[in-house]
Amino acid sequence: MKKILLGTTALVTVGLLAGPALASDPLKVTVGGNVVTGFYVVDADNVTGTKFQTSKVALVARNIDIKAEGTLDNGIVAGVDAKLQLNNDWNSHNNVPASSSIATFRQLFAYLEGGFGRFEIGGTDGAAYKMHYTSPWFVPGNGVDSPNIYNGVSRRSGAVGGPELRLSTFSLMATDSNKVSYFTPRLAGFQLGLSYTPNASDNNPTANGLVIQQTNSNITNVAEIALNYAGTFGGVDLGLDGFYTKGDSGGSNNGTPQEYGFGGNLGYAGFTLGGAWYKSKDLDYKYGVSDARKGYGAKVWTAGLKYATGPWTVGAAYLDAQDDSDSFTGRNGRESKGWQLGGGYNLGSGVDLGLDLQSTDNRHNNTWAAQTYTTNSAGLVLAIAF
Repeated sequence: MKKILLGTTALVTVGLLAGPALASDPLKVTVGGNVVTGFYVVDADNVTGTKFQTSKVALVARNIDIKAEGTLDNGIVAGVDAKLQLNNDWNSHNNVPASSSIATFRQLFAYLEGGFGRFEIGGTDGAAYKMHYTSPWFVPGNGVDSPNIYNGVSRRSGAVGGPELRLSTFSLMATDSNKVSYFTPRLAGFQLGLSYTPNASDNNPTANGLVIQQTNSNITNVAEIALNYAGTFGGVDLGLDGFYTKGDSGGSNNGTPQEYGFGGNLGYAGFTLGGAWYKSKDLDYKYGVSDARKGYGAKVWTAGLKYATGPWTVGAAYLDAQDDSDSFTGRNGRESKGWQLGGGYNLGSGVDLGLDLQSTDNRHNNTWAAQTYTTNSAGLVLAIAF
């Protein structure tokens, strides 16, 4: 997941939209994208007799970005942002790695931007996600918070091949679902963001022009509020944020799904120190899918340090994820601890070469046998943005 921090933005009021303001020229269309690849040597513990491969080729962040933007005669900026994902890392319906060669729009939304803020509508991440600070990424295309490449093993890895615990401090309850968002202008360093998602059960932008959704969907009426601060004091860059997300569940036994967290970055003379904390309630998140489930939850925190000079970047980061579910679920006590060391070198023109060292311990509670599975890996990463 590529982390995005929304900078100074602007919104158009309804009054400004009343007239037929047209751009003097057509919107300018740009096409770009990114691909992250890596070759890893892996040493992983066996899991209940299941052995794991000793090497791995990763191919992730396979995106084509199509953007159209232009300035209208009245000074308003209008645009469309579309992110085409080339195949999926995970099949969210079957919880298994996707095998078919498909291309789907992961995000597709329109926006208006001017002197009064920014307005977005469509399938994209919400305000809580876009305004969040966390531990820095220093390996090209990969980090501990919402990793693109993860080499840890778990009790269920032999069955479906993915992490059992949530490895992100970002608000993901309504990620990529159709929503409406508003971001205020940045005043004295502060910015407020608000998002509303009628139906968060479907990831990716979905067409909804001919029908309305039934009200028994798993998660509906998701509201997000986020506040962040960005400023510089005597050469020191400071960024802070806090967010809260709440939704309705489709059944009486699903509780009230909620997420809240905060994060921060401190930068000086090439160094960036960052971290974040997250907690969820009545929410189960695995393999890219959020489900409202009463009594389920997670706690995640992370911290990291990065140093960048010229084309070089190096750093270290740590993430601790814990299942915070009630005892009756049989899942409380699971924990994942992961370290990442490494860095990258920019070869020019969006081409980065990096070294990624990972060490992960995954532990399970008594229901799953209280055993810790350790994975150590080293990889050479090539990330290309175009």
